[in-house]
Amino acid sequence: MAGSSPDAVRFETEPSGLAFQPVPAQKSSSMLPSLPEVYRSVPIASGASVLRKMLAFAGPGYLIAVGYMDPGNWATDIGGGSQFGYALLSVVILSSLMAIFVQALSAKLGIAAGRDLAQACRESYSRPVAFALWILCEIAIAACDLAEVLGSAVALKLLFGLPLLAGVLITGADVLIVLALQGRGFRWIEAMVITLIATIAACFAYELFFAQPLWREAATGLLPPLRLLHDRDMLYLAIGILGATIMPHNLYLHSSIVQTRAFGLSSGQRREAVRFATLDSTLALGFSLFVNAAILILGAAAFHHRGLTTVADISQAYQLLTPVLGAGLASTLFAAALLCSGQNSTLTGTLAGQVVMEGFLSLRIKPWMRRLITRSAAIIPAALVIGIAGETKAMGLLILSQVILSFQLPFALVPLVQFTNDKRRMGEFANSWWVAALAWLTAAVIIFLNALLIVLILRGKS
Repeated sequence: MAGSSPDAVRFETEPSGLAFQPVPAQKSSSMLPSLPEVYRSVPIASGASVLRKMLAFAGPGYLIAVGYMDPGNWATDIGGGSQFGYALLSVVILSSLMAIFVQALSAKLGIAAGRDLAQACRESYSRPVAFALWILCEIAIAACDLAEVLGSAVALKLLFGLPLLAGVLITGADVLIVLALQGRGFRWIEAMVITLIATIAACFAYELFFAQPLWREAATGLLPPLRLLHDRDMLYLAIGILGATIMPHNLYLHSSIVQTRAFGLSSGQRREAVRFATLDSTLALGFSLFVNAAILILGAAAFHHRGLTTVADISQAYQLLTPVLGAGLASTLFAAALLCSGQNSTLTGTLAGQVVMEGFLSLRIKPWMRRLITRSAAIIPAALVIGIAGETKAMGLLILSQVILSFQLPFALVPLVQFTNDKRRMGEFANSWWVAALAWLTAAVIIFLNALLIVLILRGKS
């Protein structure tokens, strides 16, 4: 399979219903595999040791983890830490735990059913419903890309003094980075992503060392505050953290990129693949949990406990870090990590856009054209806001983009739970009763919090 042409196979359900398996194609009814140019391109040696198999499966989880530490997370975490101290640390942790769980479901769908989430939606729902889900997912990708554009532009301004509007326009050129890496193979993309993640983590480890957080007080933030249920401003930031952590398009992307591994197709081999893919994403998202928690703790330690409770702007945080912490490199490393974060997220946004367009519409366009469409959808509103309202409004737009992601999330999560519960689709890999119950509870909590925010906004409570 690794060397076969994508057009030479189609995927349909086996009589047993256990998986979608490749069979000789009739092109009139064919469906290309997800991301066909890299499908099953990473070999998995059947007789390899456990360590070698872990290394072979390592990578997709880190691409997913990138979305959990993008500039949107920075804005919501710094704002939450500055305004409410450690109180929202519980939201960061619970959001990350929910993310680990739902990403494991996404990986299982891709491996056990041989479909990414977009393809499964197109097969299972009517054309109008599938089209509506595609539009909603494109909005989510545009919202995420908006955060990446603004984050990268802010980093360029802080490091090199470029005007924010110029930085926004320059970010359009990063399509060249994505295309160059895609041409060299999927492992190159994964290697660059992991390198940038390590750089971000090292920068925040340095910041935390000098911030000297109050760890006992931080421990109190492990319990969700009851104030969250009636404080509109706190809930708004909490919803932003949730949307910045569990990104809807990552559910589509993960179910696709796990299929880059050439695992065996027997029941036992697929079960092993699910296990290693889940381990990969759990370790990677655990790493992103550290980064997100570090950003919020930094905001609380460096700003909130020094009376600076209104630092919701990334640029303001940059200006204050060095004098507040007394560390000469604090501000520079902060900006460098922000630039790494924005560029890292660009890679996954491009891949996610390709997955949803091909999966929902069975429409393939050139990667540079797809990237141009996605980036334009982010650059245009960012440029308009900066040009009309000024640079000070940019950070408000960044946090709003993350709230939008939270409102989009149920439209990806509910289908994912439905499909992974379906024994006709998943066979022996279908969710057990307790996993299904936990999955529906996760979806219900997200929907409840989104609805509560709408109620509080309409009532005008704060």
